[in-house]
Amino acid sequence: MIRVLLVDDQPLIRSGFRALLDLEDDIAVVAEAGDGKEGLALAKEHLPDVALIDIQMPVLDGIEATRRIAADPALAGVHVVILTNYGFDEYVFDALRAGAAGFLVKDIVPEDFLHAVRVAARGDALLAPSVTRKLINRYVTQPLDTGAHAAGLEGLTNREREAVALVAQGLSNDEIADRMVISSLTAKTHINRAMAKLHARDRAQLVVLAYESGLVVPRGS
Repeated sequence: MIRVLLVDDQPLIRSGFRALLDLEDDIAVVAEAGDGKEGLALAKEHLPDVALIDIQMPVLDGIEATRRIAADPALAGVHVVILTNYGFDEYVFDALRAGAAGFLVKDIVPEDFLHAVRVAARGDALLAPSVTRKLINRYVTQPLDTGAHAAGLEGLTNREREAVALVAQGLSNDEIADRMVISSLTAKTHINRAMAKLHARDRAQLVVLAYESGLVVPRGS
């Protein structure tokens, strides 16, 4: 069962998402919050698999709530998905940097919304190709000082490098496993080891490193 926490200051938005989620046999909404501070407390109490968090909220905004969740070892199993009205903007970029697994626009169609919740629960990043490209452009023009850039990819094995390249193409763990003809668990292991070696906090940073190092070249370059 996928356990979901809803955090949004608009009751109507929360009720709409809850109505969709409650229809699914494999998903359960464990709690709701109207601001980031309450959401953070409920995340610690319920340890959900997925936290759907709005960006702009009173008391504590979604970006800071995401940052605190990502920084808490006790909440390592909580995958934050940011909710936004505006698509990819500065707030979303900051949320991804803070540790969010991805983001969803609130007018998403129900089928895609439910799929996204399941993808996030598996630990895969919600980075569609168009979003990934925008993320790449922002990181490349304003690179983060993570300590990983100087190290490059020399410390990766060939299989780890291959897995990183496929992550950069927006593939899920299952898709990477199919492409590499390995199990999903092995694919996830390659990715996790690459992230550890490169000091990448999340898959978004792993994607950026793949492009910055030249391992993957954007189409049209």
